Amino acid sequence: MKDNGLYEKPLVRRFMLWIHERFPLPNAPFFVLLFIVAYAVAANSEKREVIFSWNIIIGCLLSWSYFLLLRIFDEHKDYLIDCEHHPQRVLQRGLITLKHLKFVGAGCIALQIFASMAIDGGIAGATLAWGLLFAWTCLMGKEFFIGQWLNQYLTCYAISHMLVMPLIIWWLANIAVPGVTLGAPMQILMLLSFIAGFIFEITRKFKGPDEDRQEIPTYSSIYGIKTVFITLVILISVMLLIQLGLIMSIIGNVPFLSLVPLVILYILTLYQLVTFLHHPCVRNRKRNEAIVGLYLAVGYLVCVITIFTAVIV
Repeated sequence: MKDNGLYEKPLVRRFMLWIHERFPLPNAPFFVLLFIVAYAVAANSEKREVIFSWNIIIGCLLSWSYFLLLRIFDEHKDYLIDCEHHPQRVLQRGLITLKHLKFVGAGCIALQIFASMAIDGGIAGATLAWGLLFAWTCLMGKEFFIGQWLNQYLTCYAISHMLVMPLIIWWLANIAVPGVTLGAPMQILMLLSFIAGFIFEITRKFKGPDEDRQEIPTYSSIYGIKTVFITLVILISVMLLIQLGLIMSIIGNVPFLSLVPLVILYILTLYQLVTFLHHPCVRNRKRNEAIVGLYLAVGYLVCVITIFTAVIV
C-alpha cells in the first residue's frame, strides 16, 4: 500500500486520519443527542427550569470524549487481532501508535475528572457516577478477566459491554443536573440506552454469507440469519414501547405528532430488515446499519422534543 508521504505528515493530520476511519466526526451529533436527552429527563424529573447553561456545552463535549475513550480502549484491546485481519488501518500501518492513543485517552480522562469535580464542587454525584463508569470501562478493557470464555459466547459479551450505556446516561444526567435522583423516568431512559446499544451492536454483526468469516464470529454466523432477524424485530419493537413509556412517564400521554415519526421509522426499519433477510448482501447490510442508526437517533430526538415542548408549554 502506497503511503504517499503520509508518514512524514504532521501527527495531527495522521491522527485525524485515524479519527476519520475509526471515530468519524459525523457521529458526534448522536453523542451530543445522548447528553441532551439525559438533560431533558433529569431536568424534568427534578422540576428544574430548562435553560441554556455552560453545563450543556460541557456535557456535550464530555459525552463525545467518553465515546472517544471507549474507542481508544477498544483499539488497545483488539490491536493484535486487527493487525492480523485489518492491516490496512491507520493504526495497524503505524501512521499513529498506541502510545499516541494513550496520550489522547489520558487527556479525555483528565477532562472528565476535572469537569465532574468542578460541577460537583468536590466529589459528589457526577464524580462518583464517573468513577463507577470508568471502573466498568476498565473491566471491559480487560474483558472482565474472562476474555477467552466471553469470546465464545457473543451474546454474553455484548450484554456485558452494553451495560456501559446506562452508566454513561447516569453520569451525563449528573453532569446536567447535579444531585438528580434515580426516579422512574431516569430508569426507563437507562433501559432505553441499553436496548438501543444492544440493537446497534447486533445490527453491526448481522451479515450475509458473503461477509461472514469463520475466524471472526458474527451473530448471523453463530445463530443463523433468521434467528437474528427475529431477535432484532423483538428488540426494535421493545425499544418503541420503551420510548413511548418514557414519554408517558414524564408528560402523561404520547402526543400524536410524537407517535407518527416513531411508528414510521419503526415500519421502515422492519421493512429494511426483511429486505436483508431475503437478500443478505453487503449493500443491504450497510442499509441495515443506516436505518437502525436513524431509528435510534430519531427515537431519542423525538423524546427530547416532546419533553422540551411539554415543559415550555
